[in-house]
Amino acid sequence: MTRTTLLVTCLAVLGIAATAEAHFKLNTPAAYSQQSAMYGDPQKTAPCGPDTGTLMPTNMVTAVQSGTMLSISITETIAHPGHYRVALAQNMAGLPAAPTVANAQCNGLQPVANPTLPVLADGLLPHTAQFPNPTQTMQVPIPAGMTCTNCVLQVLEYMANHAQPCFYYHCATVNISPNAPPPPDAGMDPTGDAGMNPDNPGDPAGGCCSTSRESARTGILGALIVGLALLRRRRR
Repeated sequence: MTRTTLLVTCLAVLGIAATAEAHFKLNTPAAYSQQSAMYGDPQKTAPCGPDTGTLMPTNMVTAVQSGTMLSISITETIAHPGHYRVALAQNMAGLPAAPTVANAQCNGLQPVANPTLPVLADGLLPHTAQFPNPTQTMQVPIPAGMTCTNCVLQVLEYMANHAQPCFYYHCATVNISPNAPPPPDAGMDPTGDAGMNPDNPGDPAGGCCSTSRESARTGILGALIVGLALLRRRRR
């Protein structure tokens, strides 16, 4: 290999590295469309990643309680400096457009300090280098009193120092209600009242059958039968 060829090859490799595309997967809430196991594709088309030709719905819906912090887990499968934004709308048409970034290399975008609906939070997980752990969690507030059925939660990744376009997307379908799901049935309280015995209100056994009482009755009856049998043998 000549020096010129080697130099061209090295420059090409450096160019690829400089324009490497970031990727991420949405772990929780469950993504509304299927993601590839390696990178989380498709994710390049606004507002939710896939275009109409690659959309494969998961039909997964996540129950969310209003007035709480929602935990969102992502895995950055190809690292890139930037941050994340989370938005919520009744449907995809209600999601906000991606921010405008005039810079050809996507540099200079500043997150909104005090976002308002449909943006829930901006500037999440800011980083200029690869995460020590590619799987990260962010907390976003769900407005108190909000109710919403089959709403769309959008997670947008902004990438700095990246050739246009500057964003990747994933979405989740959520149902929001003011009440938390009911806790699982814990069964009967072992210290509570098991019922009243109508024959003896003070009976600690309550209205349930008493195993010890029935055993005692059975034992007395058995003894009487044995005694009668012995008495008959003596008379013979």
